[in-house]
Amino acid sequence: MTAYDILRRNKTSIVDTLGADHTLILNKAKQNKLITQHDHKTLRTEQNVEALVDKIMKKGEENCQLFLNLLQTDEIQETYPELKNILEDELYELKSQPTGLCLIINNEMFPGVGKKKKNVRYGTDKDAESLGKVFTWLGFRVLMCKDQTKDQMERALKCFASQRGLSQLQEFKVQEWTGSGFTDLLEAPQHGDAFICCLLSHGNKGVVLGTDWKPLPIKQITRTFMATPESPLTAKPKVFLIQACQGGQVHPMVESKDQAGGSCSTQQADSSDSTSIPQEADFLVHCSTVEDYKSLRNPTEGSWFIQSVCEQLEEGCQRNEEIEVILRRVNKEVARKDSDVRCGPECGLRYCLKCGTSCGPTKQMPAIWHTLRKRLVLTPRN
Repeated sequence: MTAYDILRRNKTSIVDTLGADHTLILNKAKQNKLITQHDHKTLRTEQNVEALVDKIMKKGEENCQLFLNLLQTDEIQETYPELKNILEDELYELKSQPTGLCLIINNEMFPGVGKKKKNVRYGTDKDAESLGKVFTWLGFRVLMCKDQTKDQMERALKCFASQRGLSQLQEFKVQEWTGSGFTDLLEAPQHGDAFICCLLSHGNKGVVLGTDWKPLPIKQITRTFMATPESPLTAKPKVFLIQACQGGQVHPMVESKDQAGGSCSTQQADSSDSTSIPQEADFLVHCSTVEDYKSLRNPTEGSWFIQSVCEQLEEGCQRNEEIEVILRRVNKEVARKDSDVRCGPECGLRYCLKCGTSCGPTKQMPAIWHTLRKRLVLTPRN
């Protein structure tokens, strides 16, 4: 990340911190020839630290780096101790070409069970296409496995987690996004500095279903990629986007006004520096819905969740926003939507005797949890 990007990302925090004593930073900026005598006089009269940072940023990358070097000197950090925390907020390094692999498991066709006809997840190909476009734009190599049983999903994920036995990938019907569609795999994939896994399927509480209707627990999916000394993804960010129902209930509507959240205090435990990390570090899992509830999908436009993820990534990544910020915006956008879920024209009950589940007006609330240790910022690649 460039010095300009660091200043832009942390501008508000830097300005607030330096504003506590604007005289010192203005004098030091003048001494280091980052601003002119005239600039110094004007800014000191106006007591405008934000204007100082803006001037530095407009002068180009070299001046931005010199200003960052100034902010990291002992004298400045003794006067403004909060700067150390601001400037040492680490980012995951994403320098590899490509940035990494994006694996999509897209389960569309489910066989019939008993008297039920086969089940088709209409709209899921639209989701896969949107994911292919946005993650290619972000520098990832996008691969897709179509219509996988529970056993196939499990073995394919283990294959990608270990990076061994990739010659067997054809068994899992692996295709690659080439810009206009998915085609045959071009060459054996290699992991980069990050891994994205998108699971598009039916699901139930805590599980994703294979096309044989058998459940694969989400916890088992993520734990397949836990840190080990041999894993090519140890200490690298692993993001899981899961578009699947987590139950049969319809998420009810509740009329409410937004209220400001309360505050909480935290306690820091004593610790020492270490090169080791917990096994379950560096994960981010974003599910399309909280447990027990349905996840909604438009047969022609794709799912609420995946389409929102792709749209918000396109907007937020251009502004160098952290992925957590972007995905929180997805939560907000999906939560705004509402729909009317019915299993048939005759259905109009809150609890339908025909389908044995809740029908009627519904909302959807995605859920995020993560163990990221650093900030994750995905940026477009030319």
